[in-house]
Amino acid sequence: MKSPAIYILTNRPNGTLYIGVTSNLSQRLEQHRAHAVSGFTQKYNCDRLVYFEACDTMEAAIIREKRLKNWHREWKVKLIEKDNPNWRDLSDTLA
Repeated sequence: MKSPAIYILTNRPNGTLYIGVTSNLSQRLEQHRAHAVSGFTQKYNCDRLVYFEACDTMEAAIIREKRLKNWHREWKVKLIEKDNPNWRDLSDTLA
């Protein structure tokens, strides 16, 4: 079953941020943590899930991802800290 979502990963509290979109967040996190795909998250070791949003459709998720990527870093940090002030890894909250 597909569950479109956007997510933000980091390598440490207040560290490098990566914004992504997926239809299966748990599976995508496993890929990031296993460094299964070379790229930004592998290079900067971004594997801590600090924020995610479920979306109704992949189209909506992609639009949200593009908007977030255009935000200033300060806005992204405020978004994360609104619900996750300690930047804890939220992967254990996924069903």
